[in-house]
Amino acid sequence: MKPDKRKIVLIGTGLVGMSFAYALLNQNACDELALVDIDEQKAQGEAMDLNHGLAFSGSHMRIYAAGYECCEDATIVAVCAGVNQKPGESRIDLLRRNREVFRTVIEPVMASGFSGIFLIATNPVDIMTRITQKLSGLPPRRVLGTGTTLDSARLRYLLGNYFSVDPRNIHAYVMGEHGDSEFVPWSQAMLATKPVISILQAHGEFSFQRLQQMEEEVRSAAAKIIAAKKATYYGIGMAMVRIVRAIFGDEHSILTVSSLLAGDYGQEEVYAGAPCVVGDGGVLRVITLPLSPEERDKMDASCRFLRETFQNLG
Repeated sequence: MKPDKRKIVLIGTGLVGMSFAYALLNQNACDELALVDIDEQKAQGEAMDLNHGLAFSGSHMRIYAAGYECCEDATIVAVCAGVNQKPGESRIDLLRRNREVFRTVIEPVMASGFSGIFLIATNPVDIMTRITQKLSGLPPRRVLGTGTTLDSARLRYLLGNYFSVDPRNIHAYVMGEHGDSEFVPWSQAMLATKPVISILQAHGEFSFQRLQQMEEEVRSAAAKIIAAKKATYYGIGMAMVRIVRAIFGDEHSILTVSSLLAGDYGQEEVYAGAPCVVGDGGVLRVITLPLSPEERDKMDASCRFLRETFQNLG
């Protein structure tokens, strides 16, 4: 059943948060958007700026700055808050600082009476999503992260260019950690209903070496964007809206969000990116692809890294 009220509370009005908010406005993807930030004046200014574009958008959204009490009747709370890594700071130290940030965020959200769906975009997203589930106590299916949705979109863009087809007709996924240990299960990549591997075998102008290069391009895309413009935010903002639309529309869309794996792919107690059916209840189920032995090893390694990283937080 579709939610009666499409209300989103956005926590964190930085570049990622506001790219998400701007995409929501342009796609008329919700009815009500509340902006929450530790800098209340910034949240108010961002709400004003968005409202001034309503007349051009064809949207009837209600947009305003608010406090955590507004989360009580929200369908989705999207979290983009967090701190950036300091020079020389370890990944674990960054995670510990972001864990404390999330403690100051998740606790007041839950105190408001919130019982909807958390959508997490803060990096490292798989770990932060698991932290959110632990802090909130909500059922795991109602706590999801952006996972490898953006990575999968980047992959499809590259494959579409390579094969000269619409990326929307490419069915290929990036799985595992949203980070260095992510991987592409090429055995499952399809152009329409034709396996990409069989296309390589039938047409000499295409090579598996180029596919491997694409996989590395996807893995390093964020670093290249950050080197060029200091941050990446448009793509992830659009990915968040895609997830939101799947939830509000109860679409049962398959998206590689970060969800809790409970026996899926032989994994337990770990959040990682995998194809999931997403609808109005959040993650409705995980789709288990028939990975090759080599791909299963890569999934094991990625999930092991995420699990150990979470455990090392203490």
